[in-house]
Amino acid sequence: MSNSIFKTPIPVNEVVRSYAPGSADRKDLQAAIAELKSQTHDIPMFIGGKEVRTGEKVEMRPPHETKHLLGHYHKGGSEHINMAIDAALKAKPQWSALSWEHRASIFLKAAELLSGPYRMKINAATMLGQSKNAYQAEIDSACELIDFLRFNAYYMTEIYNVQPESSTGIWNRLEWRPLEGFVFALTPFNFTAIAGNLPCAPALMGNTIVWKASETQIFSANVIMEVLREAGLPDGVINLVFVSGAVAGDIIFSHKEFAGLHFTGGTNTFNTIYRKIASHLDDYRSYPRIVGETGGKDFVMVHSSANAIQVATALSRGAFEYQGQKCSAASRAYIPQSLWPDVLERMKQDVASMKMGSTEDFGNFINAVIDAKAFKFITSYIEAAKNSSDAKVVIGGEYDDSDGYFIRPTVIETTNPKYDTLCTELFGPVLTVYVYPDDKFEETMELLDQTSEYALTGSIFAKDRYVIEKAVKALENCAGNFYINDKPTGAVVGQQPFGGARGSGTNDKAGSVLNLYRWVSARTIKETFVTPVDYRYPFLGEESK
Repeated sequence: MSNSIFKTPIPVNEVVRSYAPGSADRKDLQAAIAELKSQTHDIPMFIGGKEVRTGEKVEMRPPHETKHLLGHYHKGGSEHINMAIDAALKAKPQWSALSWEHRASIFLKAAELLSGPYRMKINAATMLGQSKNAYQAEIDSACELIDFLRFNAYYMTEIYNVQPESSTGIWNRLEWRPLEGFVFALTPFNFTAIAGNLPCAPALMGNTIVWKASETQIFSANVIMEVLREAGLPDGVINLVFVSGAVAGDIIFSHKEFAGLHFTGGTNTFNTIYRKIASHLDDYRSYPRIVGETGGKDFVMVHSSANAIQVATALSRGAFEYQGQKCSAASRAYIPQSLWPDVLERMKQDVASMKMGSTEDFGNFINAVIDAKAFKFITSYIEAAKNSSDAKVVIGGEYDDSDGYFIRPTVIETTNPKYDTLCTELFGPVLTVYVYPDDKFEETMELLDQTSEYALTGSIFAKDRYVIEKAVKALENCAGNFYINDKPTGAVVGQQPFGGARGSGTNDKAGSVLNLYRWVSARTIKETFVTPVDYRYPFLGEESK
């Protein structure tokens, strides 16, 4: 048998394609959308490598075209959670024993498949199922997921290369084992890349997975599974189930072999899960690893030295791209009185020029929010602002769900620094602005720090470098990802490790080596080459006379 220490390909970030008018990419993507829309899809669960259909079918419809039926997925129950756990545990010994380079090869192949033959399909599925425009789908479901797969393989080798020093006569080694048991991946609707990374990252490190996808992301989740199977992922390593959260939680979080949770979603959901896990600590073989990226009430702090047009552009993009349905979306801004008129005027121009409608029209910057529940929740806060004594809608405020769940980009101005929409995560195209006196910059930063339970992303806009340094220090606990003179969205794998603290999660930084450390358990091995044969140490010897 020959042996080598292998090096993975050095990753580089996938190049974002433009889909400009007349380009071949644009035509290919439009063709992929048309092909997916022409079919009525029947999507099964995948358990132990087998397609599982229950006959309990749930409709899938584009959020921007609710009259069109994409197809159905098969909803499962408690028996399917048990099947998935059993399949994961059955696959675990062989998968964890597989040489690491072969695990890496599977996910590196998946990245190449997404980069090439599956690129248009994963983008089209995300555009139809989650109402993302072509650019938002490209940076998410293609580029970011490809980056996760490539960079994680590279980070895995970094971890394995971390080894202790050894003294003369001994050899110290660190063994990086997968967790003992199975990992539960609970994924969100808003990023196809996150939905793919949450099961794939721990699987890369030798774990086996039960994956529950969001019901509004199943259309693209099915494509991810198709890619992984094409890449050669063995049966039972990742098991995709479509069940209710309550059913999954009752079984998984009381199971002896539950080893870890990889989660992105709402803060309240995460808090409930955390409590449930704590109540079952005596039931587990090991303390579970709990990794969560949760809510955000992300801010833009503006100083009077900032450029008003730059601020307006950052807010128009940061608050309204993908209808504000990003964990990192700018949802509150603190703007000095001297700049506010210019910022407001430019934002009015921006929003007036934003076309809204189907993702199939590539001229639409704004598409639909994800479902009826989100539509109702977001619009209730817009209506409250219209009738408030300490807030007013200064841009947008219109909405319509007759053909899809459409909400115009909305800006609320408030005189109350604790107004509801400065505190509550809406997860929609709504930005709330608090206008402050220019000479109250430091006091306003204190307000910002105290207003929200979240600490995911935020930014400072200023030309004055002393002010920038002051803000970086004053707001150090307000955001896990902090931006200087930029919008608080758009973290790139390998460049800006992503995650927040406080009510925004465990800050385990997806897109970096830090996240992968959570999915391994270290074992220290010490080997002594010449073993002592006498218990006596030299200090026990008698003094010579």
